[in-house]
Amino acid sequence: MALFEAPRMGTFMGVYLPCLQNIFGVILFLRLTWVVGIAGIMESFCMVILCCSCTMLTAISMSAIATNGVVPAGGSYYMISRSLGPEFGGAVGLCFYLGTTFAGAMYILGTIEILLAYIFPAMAIFKGEDASEEAAAMLNNMRVYGTCVLTCMATVVFVGVKYVNKFALIFLGCVILSILAIYAGVIKSAIDPPSFPICLLGNRTLSRHGFDICAKLVLEGNETVGSKLWELFCTSKFLNATCDDYFLRNNVTEIQGIPGAASGLIKENLWSTYLTKGVIVEKQGVTSVSLVDPVIDMDQPYVFSDMTSYFTLLVGIYFPSVTGIMAGSNRSGDLRDAQKSIPTGTILAIATTSAVCIMAGSNRSGDLRDAQKSIPTGTILAIATTSAVCILGRESGARTGRFGGAVNGNLVVGTLAWPSPWVIVIGSFFSTCGAGLQSLTGAPRLLQAISRDGIVPFLRVFGHGKANGEPTWALLLTACICEIGILIASLDEVAPILSMFFLMCYMFVNLACAVQTLLRTPNWRPRFRYYHWTLSFLGMSLCLALMFICSWYYALVAMLIAGLIYKYIEYRGAEKEWGDGIRGLSLSAARYALLRLEEGPPHTKNWRPQLLVLVRVDQEQNVVHPQLLSLTSQLKAGKGLTIVGSVLEGTFLDNHLQAQRAEESLRRLMEAEKVKGFCQVVISSNLRDGMSHLIQSSGLGGLQHNTVLVGWPRNWRQKEDHQTWRNFIERFFEGHIDVWWIVHAGGMLMLLPFLLRHHKVWRKCKMRIFTVAQMDDNSIQMKKDLTTFLYHLRITAEVEVVEMHESDISAYTYEKTLVMEQRSQILKQMHLTKTEREREIQSITDESRGSIRRKNPANTRLRLSVPEEQVGDSEEKPEEEVQLIHDKNATAFSSRPQSPGDEVETAPEKVHLTWTKEKSVAEKNKSKSPVSPESIKDFFNMKPEWENL
Repeated sequence: MALFEAPRMGTFMGVYLPCLQNIFGVILFLRLTWVVGIAGIMESFCMVILCCSCTMLTAISMSAIATNGVVPAGGSYYMISRSLGPEFGGAVGLCFYLGTTFAGAMYILGTIEILLAYIFPAMAIFKGEDASEEAAAMLNNMRVYGTCVLTCMATVVFVGVKYVNKFALIFLGCVILSILAIYAGVIKSAIDPPSFPICLLGNRTLSRHGFDICAKLVLEGNETVGSKLWELFCTSKFLNATCDDYFLRNNVTEIQGIPGAASGLIKENLWSTYLTKGVIVEKQGVTSVSLVDPVIDMDQPYVFSDMTSYFTLLVGIYFPSVTGIMAGSNRSGDLRDAQKSIPTGTILAIATTSAVCIMAGSNRSGDLRDAQKSIPTGTILAIATTSAVCILGRESGARTGRFGGAVNGNLVVGTLAWPSPWVIVIGSFFSTCGAGLQSLTGAPRLLQAISRDGIVPFLRVFGHGKANGEPTWALLLTACICEIGILIASLDEVAPILSMFFLMCYMFVNLACAVQTLLRTPNWRPRFRYYHWTLSFLGMSLCLALMFICSWYYALVAMLIAGLIYKYIEYRGAEKEWGDGIRGLSLSAARYALLRLEEGPPHTKNWRPQLLVLVRVDQEQNVVHPQLLSLTSQLKAGKGLTIVGSVLEGTFLDNHLQAQRAEESLRRLMEAEKVKGFCQVVISSNLRDGMSHLIQSSGLGGLQHNTVLVGWPRNWRQKEDHQTWRNFIERFFEGHIDVWWIVHAGGMLMLLPFLLRHHKVWRKCKMRIFTVAQMDDNSIQMKKDLTTFLYHLRITAEVEVVEMHESDISAYTYEKTLVMEQRSQILKQMHLTKTEREREIQSITDESRGSIRRKNPANTRLRLSVPEEQVGDSEEKPEEEVQLIHDKNATAFSSRPQSPGDEVETAPEKVHLTWTKEKSVAEKNKSKSPVSPESIKDFFNMKPEWENL
């Protein structure tokens, strides 16, 4: 493979020259003079400084990222993807690829414009018969010749990048000679202004196309007849011909376009004057006879404004002239030392071109609104020069403000150049050719790098190429996309499109540098030291502002395209772990959020079901009851935490491989059921201890489970009559969610079915609330009270009261409800602060639990799992185990002897639905449990906020 290894380039050939050629492109020669003439000197300086500052700040951020490790092929894409992740990298990388491709189309269009307008106008295939058809004919010529030039350039790039580099030296030499010729002409014009006449009719600017003498009448022999200008406004050349009213009432004058530095017109060119489409370019300060109701004929030889101009439009057209700063980084795979070459070459290229653009802009600061006006402006170095007109010439007959109708369709920059205008024409032609070749060289390599990473599945075919690594298939796709831009055929419409893609890429380069700097990751150690996160944020803000300044709708479209690519890569792309900054940012945000959760107990309004789902796996580490996760996904309308846990019996050393397989099985099942959460497998000597460990240790900080979801025991002992469970199943299939509200623990039982109904499975089910009353209770009033309670909870449900005999109602119902309602009142009566109250609750809880364990150590452990073969050993054990702690607490509290005064103080202020004070007292007398002072306070083991549910 060493025989096919591509040549490696250094800083000058690999970075500096490509950046210089892309920046010194079509906009500098064909549009900068027009932009400055419209915007004026002050706004033009602001525009240039704003755009150059944006690119310089981006170059600083890019230099920091490029020197933080090896930068292989891909350049800007590689830097963004490794800093912000594959999603951001792929989205921004593809947008930057599109921008680079459309930049190639823009440079090719500029090449054809120079060729047909200034070098060989006779080569035009399509020609318009009048002025209105000339623009459409020129667009068709651009399409035909643009396609031919694109084919030739793609062929050169296909042959090899070494030929592009050889042509680059020739093209760059032409660019440098052109710039030197411009400044030489500026100096010469300050001393000896050239002859640059402009013809006026009244105060209206006339196009030089169609006449040569700026006069109405000429002598032919001894006879005075109308000139060619006369024939353009009159029906014949004879003096008795019918002529245009404005032509007859106003005189024809000829003024000097470049009068010299002493003309004193710099002050008049400081400020802007924007024009609307179809307006005649007029000379301010010149008297004319106006018509009452003027009728403008577009076929008359005036200079018209062919587009409505404003500051944001000019920024969008001008910005591509400062892009190209990543032309070197796009070819990082061909550099000998990318970490050294990219920062040095890019910053030097930006410094060089920024100085040239500022001086060139000031030197050429003509005035489109006064096409004939002399415009001496002076450079940054106080070189007072003049720039006669800021109307660029494109094709003969194009009577527009941008394309030089007032100066015979000549290139104004060429008119100012010394020694010959052809130096500028030839130099600009080769400059645009070189920039187009650089774009067609960098864009395929960028696409190839994205394809080889595999983050976009359908682009993998474009990662292949020739034996030496040349991106053949990527070049073919690039040529096809570039053809789309050529078919648009308008340079001014293509320029804002690529500006959006470039600005988006620059914005994310600055964001990547800022994120990495603020996170202070150990791997962030760039060799380039002249950066700071504030500079990166400033650059990012400038890029975002310029996107909406240039074109807000193009900015939204570009963001939409990037967003769609981001979501596609997120859901369909390959998962990559590159240690990117977004992962680090997520870790920092998660840490911050967990610490905030620890600052205080959560409010009941923020309560959500944080589920711990306990599942069992078989010998193949597959989940036995996957339906539990289906129910979990249905309960997740509260968007809470989900932890799926399982227990394996044995030792860790013997079963760690089985634990890994079990975790993979849980992850696959969670993904299939669309359950967002975490999975955890614990290895323990027995199931009981393992489940205890899961329940106690799952979660982190304030993000812990508050609900445990387990499967129904398969061999649960049932009575001989199975009518009970049969009725339950029938009620479910009838489309109702039935809630038996036996223990009134606030609105907890109401919240769970409410969350279930947010899922599509339960959405059409109706809620029914059942409560229990004794035969002598007022069932009607209980139903009204419960309906009112549901109304305040904002829950719609049917209410049913089931009357039962007193012997069928467990004492646990009353005691549990009594404890739930009285504990908040007792806490209020203690007059403790929040901190003291929590400390008191904890101390009482620890003391009471210790006393219970000392008195009955055999029954204090709650059995979480019962082997199937032991379920039938005792029929009384399940009831005893379930009510072990709660019955003891409730009974101990209710059996305490109270004096009448104490009873009045601790009695609840309001009687809840299914019990009364007399019933509670009667139930207290039924209790037979021994009373101890420690167990009286054990009800504090419940959290004091639950009654608000």
